[in-house]
Amino acid sequence: MCRWLAYAGPPIYLDSLILKPKRSLITQSRAAQQSLSSINADGFGIGWYGDKETPGVYRDILPAWNDTNLKSLAAQVRSGLFFGHVRATTGTPVIKVNCHPFTYGRYLFMHNGVIGGFSKVRRALTMAIAPELFPELQGTTDSEVFFLLLLTRGLENDPETAFAQTVALVETEMKAAGVTDHFAMTAAVSDGETIYALRYASDPYAPSLYYAIGVHPLDNLGVPAVEADQACLIVSEPLDEVEDQWHEVPPSHMLIAGSGGIGVFPFEPGT
Repeated sequence: MCRWLAYAGPPIYLDSLILKPKRSLITQSRAAQQSLSSINADGFGIGWYGDKETPGVYRDILPAWNDTNLKSLAAQVRSGLFFGHVRATTGTPVIKVNCHPFTYGRYLFMHNGVIGGFSKVRRALTMAIAPELFPELQGTTDSEVFFLLLLTRGLENDPETAFAQTVALVETEMKAAGVTDHFAMTAAVSDGETIYALRYASDPYAPSLYYAIGVHPLDNLGVPAVEADQACLIVSEPLDEVEDQWHEVPPSHMLIAGSGGIGVFPFEPGT
């Protein structure tokens, strides 16, 4: 499965987290420790917010460790909110439109996991996308379908309810199709101000998700000090081995990080 990170706080260079830490996202792309697949080489992407309302995105199908443009870009771009993602496909093609993060308007979205039996429920879920959003569907992943369903279910007005309704819809369609495989995911979405990150699974084996406050991996990188109440880093797995600095997001919980601080709340699918 994929590996990803999301940062919100004072602006920093992207490479401070994507490239430089001991267990950086680039390192995880070829040696992940808490993933079903240690190699995540089926494309990558970064998304960041700058002075404009809509985010910038750079994606490609190369392994992240082998893209010199990514290294150059990450060393030059500073942002106070950005995403990074390295992909391990669950069966869909390795093409650019299948790489994360996905974007719509001011939103960024990325995902790790799988909708079990997606080939059996793909048509039903795709047809549940709002007609005005359907033209936005470019790729073939369950991730992109889930994102467009979030938008269909009111992401712009009530992100928590949108997640609850979308997860419930997915599980309803899986049951109707007789799918016995499990639905497991971590996902993050942002409007440029707040990050909503979910860890959920229909069985006890939700993909890993952690967060750090104050972003301690920056401490030894020569990056200006980041106050503990000003920054949050959300990751598929820790970027270093300082265990007491990383907090695990429990299964069936949502993390919300924004100007009001950081909170972790129980999550249940709902209509």
